[in-house]
Amino acid sequence: MNFWKKITGSEMTKEMKSFELRAQKLPADYYVAWEEINTNIWANSDFTGRNLMPILDGVLGLLEESAAEGQSIQETLGDDIKEFCSALTGEEGAKSIRDKWREQLNNNIAKKLGK
Repeated sequence: MNFWKKITGSEMTKEMKSFELRAQKLPADYYVAWEEINTNIWANSDFTGRNLMPILDGVLGLLEESAAEGQSIQETLGDDIKEFCSALTGEEGAKSIRDKWREQLNNNIAKKLGK
């Protein structure tokens, strides 16, 4: 990735637009779930959000496959989409900016204490 794309995040914008085009082809209830996932998952982002791009791609693929198989959205994601998002990002190891700050603070304190 070149410096300009890294600073501006233009590749992420293109990727999010392609996600949105794919999501618009989903049935209405799946699209509503996608919007809710897209809203809730960003709380687990790092500073740039690049850590979530593969996760969002995987979730969208899951929704596309489930819709093609005729499953209901509840069968696919369960009843609580917020819980689904937090479990998903936890499994994938996506750290939020708070997690990184906490780790940095703990490391600084450990250095000060001589550990």
